Amino acid sequence: LEPGRKVITGRGSADDKGQLMTFVEACRAWKQVHGNLPCRITILFEGEEESGSPSLKPFLEANADELKADFALVCDTSMWDRDTPSICVGLRGLVGEEIIVKAADRDLHSGLYGGAAANPIRILAKVLADIHDKDGHITIPGFYDGVEETPSQILKSWETLGETAETFLGPVGLSIPSGEKGRSLLELTWARPTAEFNGITGGYTGKGFKTVIAAQASAKVSFRLVHKQDPKKIRAAFQQFVRERIPADCSVEFHPHGGSPAIQLSYDSPFLAKAKTALSDEWPKPAVTIGGGGSIPVVGDFQTYLGMESLLVGFGLDDDRIHSPNEKYELSSFHKGQRSWARILEALTS
Repeated sequence: LEPGRKVITGRGSADDKGQLMTFVEACRAWKQVHGNLPCRITILFEGEEESGSPSLKPFLEANADELKADFALVCDTSMWDRDTPSICVGLRGLVGEEIIVKAADRDLHSGLYGGAAANPIRILAKVLADIHDKDGHITIPGFYDGVEETPSQILKSWETLGETAETFLGPVGLSIPSGEKGRSLLELTWARPTAEFNGITGGYTGKGFKTVIAAQASAKVSFRLVHKQDPKKIRAAFQQFVRERIPADCSVEFHPHGGSPAIQLSYDSPFLAKAKTALSDEWPKPAVTIGGGGSIPVVGDFQTYLGMESLLVGFGLDDDRIHSPNEKYELSSFHKGQRSWARILEALTS
């Protein structure tokens, strides 16, 4: 690290133990100085996010009356850069689906059956290829229901952040955005829905070569949702889209893997404006409003079960190596993050 930079190193230091403790320490410091917190605060630690949070929904349902509040503060996001704090106003939702296309009752010899027997790999490949058109649009009927256009002033503010295909894709060896044509890179990753193929299997995949026609082929497909897209409707539309492309003598199975709606905070929310001002007072550069390409299911659950919007403020950095060896959380983020939360609490309760 550069001279003068100190870090906390360890699994979860940035995602998300360190971030949680940033808020806890802000509350501790506030009580030490003022005697009492400025308002009623409930702190909820949720430790199952990476495994789908199976215990959270029943817990929220069972304790809804006690947990309901004016809004939630979630500390699981990042800075724009080390001098520029950010508030995430949108998180994409998620639908995961595994599909298994089945044809013959066993693997077949391609010399004996090739040209006559249905090949599930070819069927599956055609299904997946049909999902996008040449301009990157998703062709599933009804898929864009509930998708809204991002306000022009927000798009202009994102342009000032300077993110380009070169700066974003270059470090991973790519250069050309693959999504909907005519959209900026940040709009594609923050405010547009996607359909991605996360895995595909079928036939013989071991060493060497084997001339078989597989009995089945499978794919894992995920959809990132935005705005008011309905996960249940997206799943149903996708399943219908697939069924329409399966030959009569073949079959398809579906195995769902979770679903959550997108989260979108109003751009003119009064507590968003107060939080931006509070953050800007603490850091060298003014706070920016960003979107989030990933999903934080607890935010959607707060909305669904408790009727609460969430303010997402975090102090992670791009090089924190989350989910990787030598994950770190910088002491500057930890210390200034505490002061930032104290400023936000003061702004929201004044």
